[in-house]
Amino acid sequence: MILLLLSVFLSFAFAQQGPGIELKVSTGSWDNSIRILLLLTVLSLAPSILIMTTAFVRIVIVLSLLRQAIGVPTVPPNQVIVSLAMFLTFFVMKPTWDKINQQALQPLLNKQITDVEFLERTSSIMKEFMLRNTKRETLQAFLKASTVQRGEEVRDVPMHVLIPAFMVSEISVAFQIVFLLYLPFLIVDMVVASILISMGVLMVPPQIISLPFKLMLFVLANGWELVILSLVRSYQ
Repeated sequence: MILLLLSVFLSFAFAQQGPGIELKVSTGSWDNSIRILLLLTVLSLAPSILIMTTAFVRIVIVLSLLRQAIGVPTVPPNQVIVSLAMFLTFFVMKPTWDKINQQALQPLLNKQITDVEFLERTSSIMKEFMLRNTKRETLQAFLKASTVQRGEEVRDVPMHVLIPAFMVSEISVAFQIVFLLYLPFLIVDMVVASILISMGVLMVPPQIISLPFKLMLFVLANGWELVILSLVRSYQ
């Protein structure tokens, strides 16, 4: 917040230094001071943008709950899970970001389009990705709640409706994936518990005995690679 206020103050200070600096908002292009202000604002909101509009939510939920399914809730550590989810997000989002670079950023740098057109093209490309990975019933529910009717084109869906619908869809899909991942580990726990009960061993928690078997099963099945590839392919 302090950085944002400081950038606002500096932008106005530079704007008032002399007649050489002009604001060109009305023509679709912005002054450098406004661009710097917007860049600082985007950088301060980058973590939220990364979470709200990309594949990060689904990936980090699946990886986090997978540890619970195996029975080792602290291994890998949270820093490793978040870092892995972040780089997998970059991997999944690369085609979308390449499209933004080709259709929006490069034309802007070559002065072929204005700043407003750059924002419109970037927003349209991100909407395409989010709509492709948003459940239709979830989007319809948010459209009804906001009394907004979906148009024929992608840009007709407002961001304030699409982003929460996309996030709810991501959370829903992540929990569905985790449910399927839980089943084999749950079967191992039930088999071990049944064997212990039949042997009359009631003082030893079944989770202690089943943990090595679940780890061995997960390693032999090459579980991490299968889970990560399934997550990546779910967006393709």
